[in-house]
Amino acid sequence: MFFKQKSNVLFRNYESFGYITDNRNFGYKRIGNNENYIGDKIISESGAIFLSVLTRKPQSLNVLAKKINKQFPDVELRTILKDVKEFYYLLEKNGFIVSGRTLQECNEKDIKFSYKSLNPQKLNDFSLSVTFSEKSTQFFLEEHFKGKPQLTSLHIEITSKCNERCFHCYIPHDTKVRSIEPDLFYDVLEQCKNMKLLHLTISGGEPMLHKNFCDFLKKCREYDFSVNVLSNLTLLNDEIIKELKANPLLGVQVSLYSMNSKIHDEITQTKGSFKKTKNAILKLIENDIPLQISCPILKQNKNCYNDVINWAKKHGVFAGEDYVIIARYDHTTQNLSCRLSINEIKEVINDKITNDSKYLEQIKTDAEENKNIKPDDFVCSVCSLSICIADNGNVYPCAGWQDYVVGNVRETSLNDIWYSSEKVNYLRNLRKHDFPKCIQCSDKEFCTMCMVRNANENHLGDPLAVNEYFCDIAKLNKEMVLERK
Repeated sequence: MFFKQKSNVLFRNYESFGYITDNRNFGYKRIGNNENYIGDKIISESGAIFLSVLTRKPQSLNVLAKKINKQFPDVELRTILKDVKEFYYLLEKNGFIVSGRTLQECNEKDIKFSYKSLNPQKLNDFSLSVTFSEKSTQFFLEEHFKGKPQLTSLHIEITSKCNERCFHCYIPHDTKVRSIEPDLFYDVLEQCKNMKLLHLTISGGEPMLHKNFCDFLKKCREYDFSVNVLSNLTLLNDEIIKELKANPLLGVQVSLYSMNSKIHDEITQTKGSFKKTKNAILKLIENDIPLQISCPILKQNKNCYNDVINWAKKHGVFAGEDYVIIARYDHTTQNLSCRLSINEIKEVINDKITNDSKYLEQIKTDAEENKNIKPDDFVCSVCSLSICIADNGNVYPCAGWQDYVVGNVRETSLNDIWYSSEKVNYLRNLRKHDFPKCIQCSDKEFCTMCMVRNANENHLGDPLAVNEYFCDIAKLNKEMVLERK
């Protein structure tokens, strides 16, 4: 028998245990038959060794057992063969690996992402107390690391340059002038590898403007990172498609504002951008490259954003719409001139409720979950799981919050910034009770605290200064739920 790790699966060995996960734990949503999510598992120390010899190329059971035998020289090979075979079959049952009687059969069972997939295999749950942790993944990790935050996801802007000038962009246009030095990017990747990072988001500006874009993607593939590329796709070419397709752990996110070219081009302030982006999306679909579409709802497209959602659905692509627009990180607010008023948001919510029977139920579900929030709970995941790096090496808490610099990777290692930065630890130690107005608010169950929304729109950049606009949205959501009752 031959065994191999599935193409869309990530594995990290922490020596005393292993962690295995489906790439979609970090990536992108998909509609219909492609939402076959696996999840993640904690693996015991011996299980981690069994997994560490697997690759994305098929190997015979005998070859794998001999590799494992080097780690356990006192154990008979036949015992290892028996144990590893049982372990691999359990992993296969849960969808993490595949087996085959031949190399070809093994590769054929590793079904790649496809927009044409009609009958995805159903997966069954399993548990083996000796091999797998009986605790939840999150609880196990928190207990093991004694509450010490682990960096699992990094957002890196490889250039601030952009070939579009979108009205609502939170990056001031006059700052879009730099690109990251290749040596700095590769150094950051090496540090991420040592920190056992899982997921990278690569963005700009427009990342495809960077002359080393394809080389960067190749290095991410070598390091076995899950990758999400944020791009307008107007610069997509055959070389880029080839590299995007080569990485089974990669997905793309693109903004499409309207199926009316005039409206889309008006928002991007770039003539011909709609045609280029739409054609590029179709090219990615043709090449079975995982994709999701974002459709920010602005004054310009508030009456036609649903056309994008329906067009995406027709092509088997997930499209998400959102009316949350934040101010620029330099605290100027000219970009908010296209943001919806509260009355316009009410119209959008009514429209969403009418067209999506599940939308109202989701608001109710989220509100019920928020009832369990306690004053000592964390504000958000900022600096507890993820962090961002700009093209000049500046490190900041999350996308959009670039004036709150917590360090620079040209001067200090990412590891030291993550664990020792005073600003990082300040944000990490904030709790819900640091927002007394929010804790006492009667609409708090319909709201999500967000410090970058506060900071960017406050002239002093204060993350604790509550943004009233989003308070009004929370109040609106509550009123609409009560009305519908």
